Amino acid sequence: MFTGLVADRGAIEAVQATDDGVRLTLCTRLASELAEGDSIAVNGVCLTATDVQADRFAADVMHETLERSTFAAAAAGAHVNLELALRAADRLGGHIMQGHVDGVGTVTGVRADGFARVVTIAAAADVLRYVVLKGSIAVDGVSLTVARIDGEGFDVSLIPETLERTSLGAVKAGAAVNLEVDVLAKYVEKLLDGRAAAG
Repeated sequence: MFTGLVADRGAIEAVQATDDGVRLTLCTRLASELAEGDSIAVNGVCLTATDVQADRFAADVMHETLERSTFAAAAAGAHVNLELALRAADRLGGHIMQGHVDGVGTVTGVRADGFARVVTIAAAADVLRYVVLKGSIAVDGVSLTVARIDGEGFDVSLIPETLERTSLGAVKAGAAVNLEVDVLAKYVEKLLDGRAAAG
């Protein structure tokens, strides 16, 4: 489980693609806190750390994850947002995230708004159905608040701290981003559907 508060902006050192999937090697100062088998969110995707060294680790990305995330186009040198798994004693500063990406959105606009930056993201209807105004959404692993929504997409507003500490500070129109909606919305929908079917 994660909160969407990015702990480090790491980099993809190598991408090894085979018919079985993709192995990523990532450089980060967080590697010293990892053990083999630990979970870590990479651009919002929960991956399992392997081959852990002092300043890097590897992670295998299976076909299901490649189909649902931006990792199918992963390239060496790209910056990624990293977050260690939540501990029971940690503060829940963002929102509850599983690291299970629901889909890929496309940045359609970026504009300044005072010291903030507004990013407009287009998303599929099966993602937007769970997005609500002032609700939470994870974009490339960053917990953000929805500032505007319509039938095509939504806006998020990035404060200077987010621009500086995450890869979203360099995002431009046309970029693909991982999206994870608030899991509570999906549970509520399932419960309501079950009650309607029973009634």
